[in-house]
Amino acid sequence: MKRTGPIKVLIVDDSPLIRSILSRVLAEEPDIQVVGGAKDPYEARELIITYRPDVIILDIEMPRMDGLTFLAKLMAHYPVPVIMCSGVAPASSAAALKAIELGAIDVVSKPTAGGNRALRRLGTDLAEKIQAAVLSMPSPPLIPASATSGLESFHAAGLDPNRYLVAIGASTGGTEAIRHVLANVPADCPPIVMVQHMPEGFTRSFADRLDQLSRITVKEAVDGDVLVPGKAFLARGGVQMSVRISGGKWRIDYGTSELVNRHCPSVDVLFDSIARCQGRQFVGVLLTGMGADGAQGLLNLRHKGAITIAQDKRSSVVYGMPKVAVELGAVQHQSTPEEVARVLMQSLRSKPKQSVVRHCG
Repeated sequence: MKRTGPIKVLIVDDSPLIRSILSRVLAEEPDIQVVGGAKDPYEARELIITYRPDVIILDIEMPRMDGLTFLAKLMAHYPVPVIMCSGVAPASSAAALKAIELGAIDVVSKPTAGGNRALRRLGTDLAEKIQAAVLSMPSPPLIPASATSGLESFHAAGLDPNRYLVAIGASTGGTEAIRHVLANVPADCPPIVMVQHMPEGFTRSFADRLDQLSRITVKEAVDGDVLVPGKAFLARGGVQMSVRISGGKWRIDYGTSELVNRHCPSVDVLFDSIARCQGRQFVGVLLTGMGADGAQGLLNLRHKGAITIAQDKRSSVVYGMPKVAVELGAVQHQSTPEEVARVLMQSLRSKPKQSVVRHCG
């Protein structure tokens, strides 16, 4: 159904300054209308009844009722798309990730400094998240872990995990999608490198959360990290991450903070760096998200002989990035996040093994 008016947004934050800043940056977007600001969930309830907002921007810490408690009530009684507005302190970022598990669509970091340039970037980022939230689809029922956790190990399947490298990219809805991908990979899986569009300061909390919920070790990537089986490396927010070969080892390589496809880190930057390398069988996985970041990079990987997988429409919160990849002809397999590991292993078992020649260039 085509939208006929602006996206109605309600801001819920106990700080008058934050409400003012967010209203100001969104006022420049012609397709977004801020219908009100509330200092706490009780005030927000009355504004929701009055304005029926399309999207709610919600603070974590507020008087009388915290954001997580309010979010749970919203999801039960008025399941509107919610974007969490959080500080970047570890406790706040961890709470924001918990909010996503409870049903929030995305998270934006509260502005701290940077002047007008930072505010313009915040406005662009927040507007994109709001537009993605409006396009988001209700999450389908999750497949129980017992239904998908019976995968044999790579070694038992006759696969040497040292011969492979898996790269994953995601945006809106991707934190939960990545969580379900990693929850189903065997402990001896090949090294995994990942980009999730996420504000700087949130990626360490996200990596720590994934590490708790996965059989493998998950960490926020550090420049020079060696890629080894049984480990997944998440790109740090605010810097472009790629892969290089140095001293005969595959390593993480950090670059600039320049935006690519309006994102830093960018999925295309990661995928393209891998497409320039030889010596392993690559697997590219593109998950839910708005826009096109990663689609061209996935096509480049396919042209280099990689196995390419995209999240299917039914399970995507926003079927944007995977859709563009499908339209480009970049995708060999479509899958739910829970089934990515199974599709990956089946594809590797049916593909002839490559000789190992280590080279990037």
